[in-house]
Amino acid sequence: MTEEKKEDQNTPAAKKARRHFTVEQRITLLDEADKPGESIAIVARKHGLSPSLLFRWRQLREQGAMTGLRADEELVPASEMKAARTKIRELQRLLGKKTEENEILQEALEIARDRKWMPRLPSLPRGGGR
Repeated sequence: MTEEKKEDQNTPAAKKARRHFTVEQRITLLDEADKPGESIAIVARKHGLSPSLLFRWRQLREQGAMTGLRADEELVPASEMKAARTKIRELQRLLGKKTEENEILQEALEIARDRKWMPRLPSLPRGGGR
């Protein structure tokens, strides 16, 4: 690299960091763009932002995503949420099925013991407790 290019990289413009905006700042900018006589493009230009960024924030606000951001919660894509809910329903169904099987086996064990079809073993305590 030449000396000129190294100097260019050290200029303030080259070191410009990505800015992060709080939810309140985002809402303030969007409210400003909603005022009569203002537009997203004008507000973006005033604050040195890309209009596409403000359009994205407006879309998130309309979808209700800003409320999750306001609560400092991480947003999860709808597809992930749907998959998680499906998995939870499946696990709940399986848990119910296994619980029912366990109850049936406990009843069968009690009946077998009462009729002396099965000797009492030390490894199988009465009542299913350990």
